[in-house]
Amino acid sequence: MHSDSAYEGHWRKTRTLTFFILALWVFFAFICPWFAKELDAIEIWGGFTLGYYMIVQGSLVAFVVMIWLQNWRQDQIDDEFGVAED
Repeated sequence: MHSDSAYEGHWRKTRTLTFFILALWVFFAFICPWFAKELDAIEIWGGFTLGYYMIVQGSLVAFVVMIWLQNWRQDQIDDEFGVAED
């Protein structure tokens, strides 16, 4: 059985990771769209503006990367505390 300190350490790291991912999610879901008009002043390629790209493609790519990052880091945390699934 795992000790209470190991449980607390695992939960602390998991909670920190969750808050970090949620902060990134808020940034890409709300902050970037909020400033889309200002980002439209920057043209990237093919006539597309940065604001348009961030809303249409960039945020979707960011969400997929965040899912991968969260799963990868959570696996490391689980391994560190000996609670990983086989």
